[in-house]
Amino acid sequence: MKRPLSPSQYKAFAELAKQIEGIDEAVYQAFDRDPLEPIIGLGPAAAPLAFFGRDPGREEVRYGVPFIGGGGQLVRRGLYRYLHGADMPDFEASRCVGEGFFWINTVPYKPLGNRAWSMAVKRRFHPLMRQLLIDNWQGRDIVTLGREAFLWFGLDQPREVRQQLEAFWQREDRFTAYFDLELATGTGSGRAFRLHPLPHPSPRNLTWFKRFPELLQVRLQQLLG
Repeated sequence: MKRPLSPSQYKAFAELAKQIEGIDEAVYQAFDRDPLEPIIGLGPAAAPLAFFGRDPGREEVRYGVPFIGGGGQLVRRGLYRYLHGADMPDFEASRCVGEGFFWINTVPYKPLGNRAWSMAVKRRFHPLMRQLLIDNWQGRDIVTLGREAFLWFGLDQPREVRQQLEAFWQREDRFTAYFDLELATGTGSGRAFRLHPLPHPSPRNLTWFKRFPELLQVRLQQLLG
Protein backbone atom coordinates (compact mmCIF):
# COMPACT_ATOMS: atom_id res chain seq x y z
CA MET A 1 0.00 0.00 0.00
CA LYS A 2 1.30 3.43 -0.95
CA ARG A 3 2.17 5.70 1.97
CA PRO A 4 1.97 9.39 1.05
CA LEU A 5 3.77 12.11 2.92
CA SER A 6 2.10 13.20 6.12
CA PRO A 7 0.97 16.84 6.49
CA SER A 8 3.90 17.49 8.82
CA GLN A 9 6.34 16.06 6.25
CA TYR A 10 4.89 18.24 3.47
CA LYS A 11 5.18 21.27 5.72
CA ALA A 12 8.80 20.50 6.58
CA PHE A 13 9.73 20.24 2.89
CA ALA A 14 7.85 23.41 1.94
CA GLU A 15 9.42 25.41 4.74
CA LEU A 16 12.89 24.30 3.70
CA ALA A 17 12.18 25.02 0.02
CA LYS A 18 11.30 28.62 0.92
CA GLN A 19 14.80 29.06 2.31
CA ILE A 20 16.81 28.00 -0.75
CA GLU A 21 17.50 29.57 -4.14
CA GLY A 22 17.64 27.74 -7.43
CA ILE A 23 14.22 26.09 -7.78
CA ASP A 24 13.19 26.38 -11.45
CA GLU A 25 10.03 28.35 -10.73
CA ALA A 26 9.35 29.12 -14.41
CA VAL A 27 8.84 25.44 -15.18
CA TYR A 28 6.53 25.04 -12.18
CA GLN A 29 4.52 28.04 -13.36
CA ALA A 30 4.33 26.67 -16.91
CA PHE A 31 2.57 23.56 -15.61
CA ASP A 32 0.60 25.33 -12.88
CA ARG A 33 2.50 23.47 -10.17
CA ASP A 34 3.38 24.69 -6.70
CA PRO A 35 7.20 25.14 -6.54
CA LEU A 36 7.09 24.40 -2.81
CA GLU A 37 5.48 20.98 -3.23
CA PRO A 38 8.08 18.19 -3.19
CA ILE A 39 8.09 15.70 -6.05
CA ILE A 40 8.37 12.42 -4.18
CA GLY A 41 6.88 9.19 -5.46
CA LEU A 42 7.53 7.06 -2.42
CA GLY A 43 5.62 3.82 -3.00
CA PRO A 44 4.55 0.80 -0.96
CA ALA A 45 6.28 0.54 2.40
CA ALA A 46 6.98 -3.10 1.54
CA ALA A 47 8.40 -2.33 -1.92
CA PRO A 48 11.26 -4.74 -2.70
CA LEU A 49 13.48 -2.04 -4.18
CA ALA A 50 14.07 1.69 -3.91
CA PHE A 51 15.37 3.74 -6.84
CA PHE A 52 17.42 6.73 -5.74
CA GLY A 53 18.21 9.49 -8.23
CA ARG A 54 19.59 13.01 -8.36
CA ASP A 55 16.65 15.41 -8.73
CA PRO A 56 13.45 15.93 -10.77
CA GLY A 57 13.37 17.36 -14.29
CA ARG A 58 10.81 19.12 -16.47
CA GLU A 59 8.56 16.11 -17.04
CA GLU A 60 8.60 15.27 -13.35
CA VAL A 61 7.24 18.75 -12.66
CA ARG A 62 4.63 18.36 -15.41
CA TYR A 63 3.21 15.14 -13.94
CA GLY A 64 4.16 15.57 -10.29
CA VAL A 65 5.78 12.12 -10.46
CA PRO A 66 9.50 11.32 -10.07
CA PHE A 67 11.48 9.34 -12.66
CA ILE A 68 8.92 9.93 -15.42
CA GLY A 69 11.11 11.96 -17.84
CA GLY A 70 13.72 10.68 -20.29
CA GLY A 71 16.06 9.05 -17.80
CA GLY A 72 13.23 7.74 -15.67
CA GLN A 73 11.53 6.25 -18.72
CA LEU A 74 14.68 4.27 -19.41
CA VAL A 75 14.47 2.81 -15.91
CA ARG A 76 10.76 2.14 -16.24
CA ARG A 77 11.20 0.46 -19.64
CA GLY A 78 13.79 -1.82 -18.07
CA LEU A 79 11.44 -2.65 -15.22
CA TYR A 80 8.62 -3.41 -17.63
CA ARG A 81 10.81 -5.66 -19.78
CA TYR A 82 12.08 -7.54 -16.74
CA LEU A 83 8.61 -8.04 -15.25
CA HIS A 84 6.65 -8.71 -18.45
CA GLY A 85 9.23 -9.89 -21.00
CA ALA A 86 8.08 -7.36 -23.59
CA ASP A 87 8.53 -3.76 -24.65
CA MET A 88 6.62 -1.20 -22.62
CA PRO A 89 3.60 -0.27 -24.75
CA ASP A 90 2.86 3.32 -23.73
CA PHE A 91 3.28 6.13 -21.23
CA GLU A 92 0.49 4.94 -18.96
CA ALA A 93 2.22 1.58 -18.65
CA SER A 94 5.34 3.41 -17.49
CA ARG A 95 3.36 4.99 -14.68
CA CYS A 96 1.77 1.72 -13.65
CA VAL A 97 4.99 -0.31 -13.65
CA GLY A 98 6.52 2.02 -11.09
CA GLU A 99 3.73 1.66 -8.55
CA GLY A 100 5.28 -1.36 -6.87
CA PHE A 101 8.59 0.36 -6.12
CA PHE A 102 9.90 3.16 -3.89
CA TRP A 103 11.21 6.30 -5.67
CA ILE A 104 13.27 9.05 -4.08
CA ASN A 105 15.86 11.73 -4.99
CA THR A 106 18.60 13.69 -3.25
CA VAL A 107 16.44 16.85 -3.43
CA PRO A 108 12.74 16.69 -4.44
CA TYR A 109 12.70 19.96 -6.43
CA LYS A 110 13.76 20.77 -10.00
CA PRO A 111 16.92 22.90 -10.14
CA LEU A 112 17.50 25.66 -12.67
CA GLY A 113 19.08 24.40 -15.86
CA ASN A 114 18.96 20.79 -14.72
CA ARG A 115 22.26 21.33 -12.94
CA ALA A 116 22.88 19.21 -9.87
CA TRP A 117 21.98 20.88 -6.60
CA SER A 118 24.92 22.25 -4.64
CA MET A 119 26.36 20.26 -1.78
CA ALA A 120 24.98 22.90 0.60
CA VAL A 121 21.40 22.35 -0.63
CA LYS A 122 21.75 18.58 -0.57
CA ARG A 123 22.96 18.82 3.01
CA ARG A 124 19.93 20.95 3.93
CA PHE A 125 17.51 18.32 2.62
CA HIS A 126 19.52 15.30 3.67
CA PRO A 127 17.85 14.77 7.08
CA LEU A 128 14.35 14.85 5.56
CA MET A 129 15.21 12.51 2.68
CA ARG A 130 17.12 10.19 4.99
CA GLN A 131 14.14 9.97 7.33
CA LEU A 132 11.84 9.06 4.43
CA LEU A 133 14.04 6.08 3.62
CA ILE A 134 14.15 4.97 7.24
CA ASP A 135 10.54 5.64 8.28
CA ASN A 136 8.46 5.35 5.09
CA TRP A 137 10.07 2.25 3.61
CA GLN A 138 10.77 -1.18 5.08
CA GLY A 139 13.20 -2.41 2.42
CA ARG A 140 16.98 -2.65 2.29
CA ASP A 141 18.15 -2.69 -1.36
CA ILE A 142 18.58 0.69 -3.08
CA VAL A 143 19.48 1.11 -6.75
CA THR A 144 21.36 4.42 -7.00
CA LEU A 145 21.48 6.18 -10.37
CA GLY A 146 24.72 8.03 -11.02
CA ARG A 147 27.64 9.26 -8.94
CA GLU A 148 25.73 12.13 -7.29
CA ALA A 149 23.07 9.78 -5.96
CA PHE A 150 25.57 7.19 -4.75
CA LEU A 151 27.83 9.64 -2.91
CA TRP A 152 24.80 11.30 -1.27
CA PHE A 153 24.90 8.43 1.19
CA GLY A 154 28.21 9.73 2.50
CA LEU A 155 26.69 12.96 3.79
CA ASP A 156 26.81 13.13 7.58
CA GLN A 157 28.82 9.91 7.64
CA PRO A 158 32.28 9.49 9.25
CA ARG A 159 35.22 10.36 7.01
CA GLU A 160 36.12 6.69 6.74
CA VAL A 161 32.74 5.83 5.23
CA ARG A 162 32.96 8.72 2.76
CA GLN A 163 36.38 7.50 1.65
CA GLN A 164 35.04 3.97 1.25
CA LEU A 165 32.19 5.23 -0.94
CA GLU A 166 34.63 7.20 -3.11
CA ALA A 167 36.90 4.18 -3.43
CA PHE A 168 33.97 1.91 -4.29
CA TRP A 169 32.91 4.27 -7.09
CA GLN A 170 36.36 3.86 -8.67
CA ARG A 171 36.03 0.08 -8.83
CA GLU A 172 35.55 -1.52 -12.24
CA ASP A 173 32.85 -3.81 -10.83
CA ARG A 174 30.84 -1.02 -9.14
CA PHE A 175 27.81 -1.63 -11.37
CA THR A 176 27.51 -5.27 -10.36
CA ALA A 177 28.79 -5.15 -6.75
CA TYR A 178 27.08 -3.61 -3.70
CA PHE A 179 27.96 -1.42 -0.72
CA ASP A 180 26.53 -1.85 2.78
CA LEU A 181 26.04 1.05 5.20
CA GLU A 182 23.77 2.32 7.94
CA LEU A 183 21.65 5.47 8.01
CA ALA A 184 20.38 7.07 11.20
CA THR A 185 17.79 9.77 11.86
CA GLY A 186 18.39 12.79 14.04
CA THR A 187 16.66 10.98 16.89
CA GLY A 188 19.03 8.04 16.69
CA SER A 189 16.84 5.45 15.00
CA GLY A 190 18.34 3.86 11.94
CA ARG A 191 18.66 0.86 9.67
CA ALA A 192 21.13 -0.95 7.45
CA PHE A 193 20.88 -0.47 3.69
CA ARG A 194 22.60 -2.01 0.68
CA LEU A 195 23.48 0.24 -2.27
CA HIS A 196 23.51 -1.14 -5.82
CA PRO A 197 24.90 1.63 -8.05
CA LEU A 198 24.19 2.10 -11.74
CA PRO A 199 25.24 4.89 -14.13
CA HIS A 200 23.00 7.91 -14.52
CA PRO A 201 20.45 7.05 -17.26
CA SER A 202 21.04 10.19 -19.33
CA PRO A 203 21.84 10.39 -23.07
CA ARG A 204 24.55 12.88 -22.10
CA ASN A 205 26.30 10.10 -20.17
CA LEU A 206 27.99 8.92 -23.36
CA THR A 207 30.21 6.36 -21.67
CA TRP A 208 27.39 4.32 -20.13
CA PHE A 209 24.07 5.31 -21.76
CA LYS A 210 24.02 2.51 -24.35
CA ARG A 211 24.94 -0.07 -21.72
CA PHE A 212 22.42 1.11 -19.14
CA PRO A 213 19.54 -1.22 -20.18
CA GLU A 214 21.82 -4.26 -19.98
CA LEU A 215 23.26 -3.20 -16.61
CA LEU A 216 19.77 -2.59 -15.24
CA GLN A 217 18.61 -6.04 -16.30
CA VAL A 218 21.58 -7.60 -14.48
CA ARG A 219 20.72 -5.63 -11.34
CA LEU A 220 17.07 -6.60 -11.47
CA GLN A 221 18.03 -10.25 -11.89
CA GLN A 222 20.31 -9.96 -8.86
CA LEU A 223 17.69 -8.27 -6.71
CA LEU A 224 14.35 -9.64 -7.86
CA GLY A 225 15.46 -13.14 -8.84
